[in-house]
Amino acid sequence: MTGLARLQEDFHAYLLYGEQRVTARVAGTARASAEERLAVYGNAYRLRLLEALENDFPALKTLLGDGEFATLGRAYIDAHPSRHPSLRWFGTHLSNFVQRTPPYDAQPLLAELAAFEWAQGEVFDAEDAVALSIEDIAALPPTAWPAMRLEFHPSVRRLNLDWNAPSMWQAIDKHETFPALEKAAITTPWLLWRKQLEIHWRSLGAEEAWAIDVCLRGETFGELCAGLCEWTEESQAALRAAGLLKRWVTDEIIAHVICD
Repeated sequence: MTGLARLQEDFHAYLLYGEQRVTARVAGTARASAEERLAVYGNAYRLRLLEALENDFPALKTLLGDGEFATLGRAYIDAHPSRHPSLRWFGTHLSNFVQRTPPYDAQPLLAELAAFEWAQGEVFDAEDAVALSIEDIAALPPTAWPAMRLEFHPSVRRLNLDWNAPSMWQAIDKHETFPALEKAAITTPWLLWRKQLEIHWRSLGAEEAWAIDVCLRGETFGELCAGLCEWTEESQAALRAAGLLKRWVTDEIIAHVICD
C-alpha cells in the first residue's frame, strides 16, 4: 500500500471508528494540536450524519425533542458507521436500533414511527413506472388470468404496525396536537405507495394485506383466488380477487402483468 493510500485508510478509520493511527501523521501547531485539528473534521463528519438523520426522521425528532434526538443520533452513528457512498441510506437501520436500544425500546411507538418515516422516504425515492389502467387489465385474454402474476409499482411498501404511528406522524406533520399513544388490539397492516408524485398510505384489512403479500411473493392470480377462500365462499373467490385488483389498479400500484 502506498503512503497516500495508507494515510487515506487511517483517516477513514478515524472518521468512522475513532481510531487514532492517523494522529501521528498530522502536524500540530501552536494554536491547535494534531488531535484538535483532526477533531474539526471528525466533528463535522458526525454533524453531517446527524443532519441526514434529522432530514429522514423529522417526526421522530419532533417527538423526542432536539436534545434527545441528537443523543439517539450519536449513539446510532457509533453503532452503525456509514457504509454506503450516499447519505440517503445512512438511516436504514435506525428503526431496528431504536427497537432494541434502551431507553427507546421501552416506547415501541418510536421504532414504528421511525419505520413509517423511512418507508415514506423509500416510497418517494423509488423508481418510476407507468401504472396499468383498467383498460390494460380488461384487454387480457380470460385464459391468461389463472397463471398471471401481478408486479407492483416500485414504490409500494408494506408495513405491519401495532401502534398509532401514522396518526402521530400526521399530527406532527400538520402541527396539530399529538394524539394519545394507542396500541391496536391486533397488528394493523399498512400499504404505502406513490401516486402522481404524492405519497399515499392506508390501512388494510387482513384479507387484502394477505392478498398483496401473496402477489409480492410472485404467486399467481389463481393461487390468490384459492387463498381467498379463507375469507369468502369458493364460488365468490374469483370475483373478490377481481375486486381487489380493480382497487389496486385505481390506486395505480400495478405496474406489470406477467403471463406465463
